[in-house]
Amino acid sequence: MNKQVLTAIALVFSALLATSCQPGTPESKDASGAKKDTAVASTQALKPADSGYADVNGLKLYYEVYGEGKPIVLIHGSFMTIPMNWSAIIPELAKDRKVIVAEMQAHGRTRDIDRPMSYEGMADDVSGLLKHLKVDSADILGYSMGGGVAYQFAVRHPEQLRRLVVLSGTYKHDGWWPDVEASFGQITPEVFKGSPIEKQWVSFGNDSTRFADFVNKVMSIDLKPYDWTKEVLKIQAPLFIAIGDADGVRYEHAIELFKAKGGGKMGDLHGMPKSRLAILPGTTHIGMMVNYSLWVPMVTNFLDADLDAPPPMF
Repeated sequence: MNKQVLTAIALVFSALLATSCQPGTPESKDASGAKKDTAVASTQALKPADSGYADVNGLKLYYEVYGEGKPIVLIHGSFMTIPMNWSAIIPELAKDRKVIVAEMQAHGRTRDIDRPMSYEGMADDVSGLLKHLKVDSADILGYSMGGGVAYQFAVRHPEQLRRLVVLSGTYKHDGWWPDVEASFGQITPEVFKGSPIEKQWVSFGNDSTRFADFVNKVMSIDLKPYDWTKEVLKIQAPLFIAIGDADGVRYEHAIELFKAKGGGKMGDLHGMPKSRLAILPGTTHIGMMVNYSLWVPMVTNFLDADLDAPPPMF
């Protein structure tokens, strides 16, 4: 994959997320072409009920809290921030839930510290945030990099987890298609130069001369092999896995875990598994955030469902 292609991917990635995840207008359309029914005024008027910095593991972790109800934590993808990743999704989930969002180490308003970046460390940071907020347990939803953090949270802090949602995330390095995994080592700071990702990172008060360090540090977590299969198979919490049919995550990777969690059987004969799997049509890795109108209802149904209920009958 040449540098021009990588640059194009980075610019599309940052620009598309920066625009498509912003609140729409009453006449705007979703990725399927259908008109959205959410009014722009109510979406833009939503303000956090709480926000600030939590002292966790040497970090001052920036967070925001929206809505009331059962708590759910949203963990963003690589290079993302709360507004860039979640601005369209928070209003949907906050209608009847307490939505907790944070910016991970070195991202957005959370300054970097002198420690390696790791999925394990970020999972511990989420655990510390819940303790700071005096939330005993929560549903956890992670996207892309955040999906890896969500898996590690489930492994390391099961007592704080109710149900787990992973969107376009992996639990081992070869869960990505081979060309995607091969591209990680070629993603350099230069491909993000002038992008919305760089501009927002700097706008949040970060030192512009350290942007290259930020990119390199974020990419470092995927430049070494990892395999958490044994640990992930021991997760007891119900799990909802969603990938796109044109995602960067291999179908087999998601299906193997789903089968290990009770899938791969006819529910009418054997009963329904507590975990769920969705492969969304017409959806890329970035498109997972664009096509949120497809998966948000699936996620809310999973989080609210009686997972011990019998299969539906005629």
